[in-house]
Amino acid sequence: MKLKPLFDNIVLKRVNAEVTTASGILLAGAEKEKPQVAEVVAVGAGAVVDGKTLPMQVSVGDKVIFPQYAGNQFRIDGVDLIVVTQKDILAKIEE
Repeated sequence: MKLKPLFDNIVLKRVNAEVTTASGILLAGAEKEKPQVAEVVAVGAGAVVDGKTLPMQVSVGDKVIFPQYAGNQFRIDGVDLIVVTQKDILAKIEE
């Protein structure tokens, strides 16, 4: 199934965070909080204000940071996704 968000909504997929000790041992499932970093999976056309469509600041494939409790979570085809609005995105990660 393919999602197409409307207006300024963005579909995110969390990026799995790996937790390691100082000696380099990987601790699987040790994180207490979910990561706040996600990859953009789909982007809407943009919000409409005064009859004009505002451009989106992110695109598919971007890695972004968002607040811990932002958006609505869904499971589609066994994949956990989060739908947020553009204003919920705090920053893009540029590598």
